[in-house]
Amino acid sequence: MDAHSRGRADEIDPADQWVLNPRTGNYELRLDRSAGQSAPVSRPRGVTPPGPRTPDRTRGGERRPGAADAPPVPGQRRRRVAGGHGGDEPPAGRRKRRPAKSRKKKALMWTGGVTAFVVVAGAVGAYALYEHFNGNIKTIDVPSASGGFKKGQAFNILLIGTDKRTGSGNAGYGDKNSPGHADTTILFHVSADRTNATAMSIPRDLKTDIPDCETRTAEGTKVIPGDQDVRFNTSLGQAGRDPGCTMKTVQELTGLTVDHFMMADFNAVKEMTTAVGGVKVCLKKPVKDKDSHLNLPAGESTVAGEQALAFVRTRHSFGNESDLDRIKVQQQFLSSMIRQMKSDETLTSPTKLYGLAEAATNALTVDTGIGSISKLSDLAKELTPIDPKNITFATLPVVDNPAEKIKATVVPHPEKAEQLFALMKSDTSLTEVKKKEQDAKNAKANAQAALLQGPRAETAKVRVDVYNGSGIQGAAQNTINWLQNEQGVSRSTNKSNAPEKAALTTLTYAPNQADQARKLADLMGLPATALKPGTADAGPMEPMTLILGADFKGAGVPITGPAKVPDIDKVEADKKVCAA
Repeated sequence: MDAHSRGRADEIDPADQWVLNPRTGNYELRLDRSAGQSAPVSRPRGVTPPGPRTPDRTRGGERRPGAADAPPVPGQRRRRVAGGHGGDEPPAGRRKRRPAKSRKKKALMWTGGVTAFVVVAGAVGAYALYEHFNGNIKTIDVPSASGGFKKGQAFNILLIGTDKRTGSGNAGYGDKNSPGHADTTILFHVSADRTNATAMSIPRDLKTDIPDCETRTAEGTKVIPGDQDVRFNTSLGQAGRDPGCTMKTVQELTGLTVDHFMMADFNAVKEMTTAVGGVKVCLKKPVKDKDSHLNLPAGESTVAGEQALAFVRTRHSFGNESDLDRIKVQQQFLSSMIRQMKSDETLTSPTKLYGLAEAATNALTVDTGIGSISKLSDLAKELTPIDPKNITFATLPVVDNPAEKIKATVVPHPEKAEQLFALMKSDTSLTEVKKKEQDAKNAKANAQAALLQGPRAETAKVRVDVYNGSGIQGAAQNTINWLQNEQGVSRSTNKSNAPEKAALTTLTYAPNQADQARKLADLMGLPATALKPGTADAGPMEPMTLILGADFKGAGVPITGPAKVPDIDKVEADKKVCAA
């Protein structure tokens, strides 16, 4: 029975549940109208408790001489109805002021009623807000999206900032008729255990190949031809390319699966920073930029709206005025914005939360796989456990384009870029987050890792037969060429295809070949798990057996990430950094 119906069963008036007991002279609460009269309360001999004065009792509760025997306690009367009285008429003088407990009950009923109303109204409001925010979201159906993310699996989201001049007040920034480019691009990798994330910025002036890509329109599916050796930012907007083309370009560049995309325009920066009450930024020197119109003093400032947009667009006032230095400033800005969004100041303010949700859903375009409030909420739940201190911003390692005399573009660093990709593929945290302790698993891993500990053979003494189980045509011969011509492993032989395809690359060797196995593992970037030691020693001319698996991506490309993070620029989201 809830707060509204307690005491109202069978249309009984709650006031009528307080009835006079003639034996005691007191009013008593009767919740059951069929219940009998209360038994007299026993008390020590000679002690008379004070009681109410009634026609047949004195002030002290004593019976008056000659008083008639008391009638039985009257039953509960039914609730009055319009036009008359229900039940028996009460005896004269029966109405008394209700005890204090009754007032508390009434207050409880009112509270319950108001609470129920708020809950119901809130549910209706939530539905209205759901429909409202859902209607704000813009979606694009891209064939390259994976369609979801699963528990216990890492996933990647491509964050794209377009320089298309859409939105109020943005036409004045120039190129108002441009279809836009991938001006700011970040590949956001979320770890399988949801303890950490890596946000890798991709320079817009990176020279790369853009593959053919499919776009879906109302007229049907259209294939946009690719381009070779062009700026990365042309993967969006140009030649009719949509975010799916940028996703495919990133996937071919990094070897990482891109599951979803989120795209925002200039208004996203202006409106979201305004919604959270501004974002704190820090400058080592004052800046007054004539191009972006950024005007800030040295030290800490709070920017929102146009000034926030100017901050992330400024290029000529930071570092060596390159896009790479602008990326660093953007990473510092995004780190500060994440801290502000996750602060109590934002999370406890309904106004800020509403404004943030309104700004985000208005400014974002996403793939259909996450194109609803419910799906975005599911995504948010996956991201919520990640502490900002375990979110690391990094930039794809690059070098100046060697083909240019006047340096205007960059290309991936031949070693560090692949190392960073390998780290992300192996779900290794750049913040070196400690994993949950799993004694049995750690013991096994430590024993396996011990295989790599010990002396190494000279390169010229390494003997190995290479089999191709990767499914990549020519992988074995390419590996042999690389080993012999670049690494000096002259005693290596191509044994063509393996008997069957292999999921993982393995190196099988005898106990007396352990030094050779360690050397080859060093050269090829093989993990300890790839090493399969035998039990019987090999003959002096007997080679080891290397089977290339599906995890093999190319000669010289490590199978897994290195044990340590390579020397790359990075920003951790919980650190405050001043732009220089």
